[in-house]
Amino acid sequence: MKKLGLVALLLLSAAPAIAAENPASIPFDTDVNFLKMPDDLHLGEVAGVAVNSRGNIFVFHRGSTDGPAYGGRAAQLLEFGPNGNFIREIGRNLYAWSYAHTVRVDAQDNIWVADKGSDMVIKFNPQGRAVMMLGRKPEASDEFAHPLEHPDPPLPAIDGLFRQVTDMTFDPQGNIYVSDGYINSRVAKYDRDGNWLMQWGDRGQYEGNTEPPTGRMFQPHTIASDAQGNIYVGDRANRRIQVFNGNGQFQRVIRIDVTAPAGMKPVIGNVPNPNAVNKSQLPGAPWALCITPGPNQVLYSSDSYPGRIYKLTLDGRLLGQVGELGRTPGKFAWIHEIACPSENNLLVAELLSWRVSKLTLRPTAQQRADSK
Repeated sequence: MKKLGLVALLLLSAAPAIAAENPASIPFDTDVNFLKMPDDLHLGEVAGVAVNSRGNIFVFHRGSTDGPAYGGRAAQLLEFGPNGNFIREIGRNLYAWSYAHTVRVDAQDNIWVADKGSDMVIKFNPQGRAVMMLGRKPEASDEFAHPLEHPDPPLPAIDGLFRQVTDMTFDPQGNIYVSDGYINSRVAKYDRDGNWLMQWGDRGQYEGNTEPPTGRMFQPHTIASDAQGNIYVGDRANRRIQVFNGNGQFQRVIRIDVTAPAGMKPVIGNVPNPNAVNKSQLPGAPWALCITPGPNQVLYSSDSYPGRIYKLTLDGRLLGQVGELGRTPGKFAWIHEIACPSENNLLVAELLSWRVSKLTLRPTAQQRADSK
């Protein structure tokens, strides 16, 4: 198992890019009814959304639930056309389906899903057939077929196995990077053929005003890559985005230091404690990352509270924000994944509102100029 040394990471560290507080809002239109669902099909918590080169939309949701009320299977992958018309279900009765987390599409239009419940990443070809399986679902016949424990510190990670995997991305050479995840707190790297190459990162928490050791993570929840092959890890519970090269060498930290409006209540739960060890509910904590296609790439990141989407340059300069939390159209209740086929067109998967929102951003002339 290859792992970067902490000393090497620290020597490569740089001052974090801290985005300016509460930037101007970007005007936008929203459509929450563009998906045409069959009469007998209903979305559950929408965990993932992605778009392929033809504009087809893939929705990974916690619907079609089967099993007991607690611990039942909750994962279904659906495809829609660019106009929102339903096309098909992909992977019906798939062995890996357990608890939907994210869906991505690679440069060859293969569809990839991360299933948090089965600890597996699955690659489907464009025809919808499963062609590569990473990780392994616990066997139903053995003593490990039960919900995973969360020891602190976690047990050592094992090459090729995940524990509550969260997301995946790809570099220009086709290498696969997996964020893993709620327990292992690492990035796993495979080559394009699914051969294990390396891992980097382990559990490390932000404490007080001290920047945690670079390369250590606490709940890497989302992952994205740019055209140069840099890997952006949404280190959610540390409330920061870490950027690495494709070999796991630390490049920089991006932190979105914003505040919630005074008196704003979360859609669920109490107002987050700013001194909490787990900072995943705090403003700016990255729940979902998406990087637009070139040539002028920008980064989108979302938080759960105050429920915004943030637009940034790849070096961490904050360009604007979109929306706020709420349950009505144009507001967001726990954004879990973003698809960004272009700079001003986004698809947003929401857990608590059980929907996909289609956003058309209409930035001002100054906002357009700032993003160049």
